[in-house]
Amino acid sequence: MTSEQQTDKAAFDVDAVVDEITRFVAEQTQTRPEADQDLFSTGVANSMFAMQLVVFLEQAYSVTVAGPDLQLSNFFTVKSMAALVGRLQAESAADSDV
Repeated sequence: MTSEQQTDKAAFDVDAVVDEITRFVAEQTQTRPEADQDLFSTGVANSMFAMQLVVFLEQAYSVTVAGPDLQLSNFFTVKSMAALVGRLQAESAADSDV
């Protein structure tokens, strides 16, 4: 692994992202979801809250969630949202390297 790859990997701390998303969901819903809990099937979230999640992720992590990334499956769990953020940030970094 090159030092650049190590720096890129260190720049995205999935645990910190999971914690921050969990805090946001907890504040908005008055619940404390598990990282792998399906927020929709358990009634914690609905389609209106999904839009709040999109706005939160975009603002908190400087990403754009659009097109196929707006699939509900990307928002089922805190872990799936953290993975989405990681992927979007990696794609953005790769695009800026070109």
